[in-house]
Amino acid sequence: MALPVSPSASNQPRSFVTAVLWAGFLVGTLDASGATIQYLLSGGDNPAKIFRYIASGAFGKDAAAANPSSMAYWGLLFHYIIAYAFTLTYFLLAPRIKWMMQHRVAAGILYGAFIWAVMNLVVVPSSRITRGAFHLKPVLIGMGILIVAIGLPLAFIASAYYSRNLNR
Repeated sequence: MALPVSPSASNQPRSFVTAVLWAGFLVGTLDASGATIQYLLSGGDNPAKIFRYIASGAFGKDAAAANPSSMAYWGLLFHYIIAYAFTLTYFLLAPRIKWMMQHRVAAGILYGAFIWAVMNLVVVPSSRITRGAFHLKPVLIGMGILIVAIGLPLAFIASAYYSRNLNR
């Protein structure tokens, strides 16, 4: 059942900041959910370990192990900061690269793959995270999560935002 929407509310342009904040929260939550589901399905026992792992990138493995509760919160914070950075980037690029607006599905897939590449080829190697060996299956799963949880939603949200607000 659809929730009633005020006609005046749906016709009002949403501010850029509000759109980015909502989109960033949504894709950050979808990504965290996808990572958590994948972690649990692969035999993981405590999803907080995902966020401690993220925090270990800034604080190191020993600090993450010594303060597990606070490091999980730090990791969650870092996770959302990263999600917001990629959200803002998409929202800034989309109106400038017309192809992204015209081909939302392809743009979302490519952006998800781009996020994977940036995180795994730039961010993680320059952090304090301990990396394991390369295995294709986890790479494809991780990239798939980023495409479905971040790339595609951002492509559709940004397209909807700009079609509402640039055509006024």
